Amino acid sequence: MQNQSTNAESLAEFRRFLAGQKDTMKAHYHELLAGDLSQQNWDGLFERNVLEVMKKAYADAFRYLLTLPFDSSGLPVYIGVSELAKQILGLYDGYTDEFLAYVLDKHHSSNALSNFPGEHKPDYAYVNQVKHGIAEFWREFALNINAFCLERG
Repeated sequence: MQNQSTNAESLAEFRRFLAGQKDTMKAHYHELLAGDLSQQNWDGLFERNVLEVMKKAYADAFRYLLTLPFDSSGLPVYIGVSELAKQILGLYDGYTDEFLAYVLDKHHSSNALSNFPGEHKPDYAYVNQVKHGIAEFWREFALNINAFCLERG
């Protein structure tokens, strides 16, 4: 039962990391947006910057996860997926949607983007395209998390 306590503590620590990461992601997005605006690099900035922030966020989260003493010994594995991986990945429920809502709100309220309707108010197809890009990063991240958990067993 030692691993249950260790895992609970590690999950709580990772949850705290994710909560703090949200502000870091917003700040990173603002830096990228400001850079694009100062260089008048309007075309595709929503997609480019969201994907860059998400890619970095997943990489940073995985590096942080490696520092935590997770132990999946004795935990079930179902069709190749560790129960511990499910618990870790479950912490991301709503994570991407919350970030995208924040970014879209910033774009909608940006006077600097108002002359570029596709970036000021991205349409459904554009937002969906960005979500597909995020899904590529998520897939790689989730596979890495699962491999990490299986190795810790």
